[in-house]
Amino acid sequence: MTYLRRISTKVAAVIAATLTALVLTPASAQAQTVEYVALGDSYASGVGTRSYIDDGSGCSRSAYAYPSLLADDLGADFTFAACQGANTTDVVGEQLGALSSGTDLVTVTVGGNDTGWAAIIQQCAYPYPWTCDAEIDEAERFIQEDLPGRLRAVYDAVADAAPNAEVVVLGYPRLFNGEECNAITRISSDEQAQLNAGSDLLAETIGSVAGDYGFRYIDVRDRFEGHAICDDAEWLNGLSWPIAESYHPNREGQDGGYFAALSADL
Repeated sequence: MTYLRRISTKVAAVIAATLTALVLTPASAQAQTVEYVALGDSYASGVGTRSYIDDGSGCSRSAYAYPSLLADDLGADFTFAACQGANTTDVVGEQLGALSSGTDLVTVTVGGNDTGWAAIIQQCAYPYPWTCDAEIDEAERFIQEDLPGRLRAVYDAVADAAPNAEVVVLGYPRLFNGEECNAITRISSDEQAQLNAGSDLLAETIGSVAGDYGFRYIDVRDRFEGHAICDDAEWLNGLSWPIAESYHPNREGQDGGYFAALSADL
């Protein structure tokens, strides 16, 4: 009996020690909800998916956009600040309010609107004799000379507002495959090649500046290979109605392109 009492005493002591350890375990050692903020333009808000969250903001935020898909996957505490039409100035001035020292993750796609890319594609779509060579040349000059400073303003502001966050910068895909499959737009193969070269320059410039800050950069160009406008499985809308849906990732592009790239990297 004395022996059994000793065993019982030891078991009780082990249970008590275990319970004490559980009670005293700090909250930081337990699972935490990821604090996630998504910044950027229409490629981040989800324009092109044709389904939007009606929050009265006019930002065309979608449950099918890559930030929404990532937030659901992480079970994150999510702030969706990205907005259609946003440029770098808009991100700094209007989208950083949710960032803090407690922010864990920030994603951002921005820079395309600064170049005036939508207007350039519109110019390219006009029939001959109108051309867009001069507009593309000016956009490439802007990307090389002016855009890096604008991106640095965004990245500085994000780093200051969310000093403990992992910042992930996502770029833009090439839009075209060289085919002329839309009789209305009539963007020539040569113009498509020039626009894709501009997209390459934009992606590489964004990646270079993001790398200077030690931010993670996700280049989505390879993900969209074989899924350009006029490909059999398009992940990008061609000329669409409403016009705002044009030349943006559709649901497959947001999921199979952007979200898949994020998931593979994170």
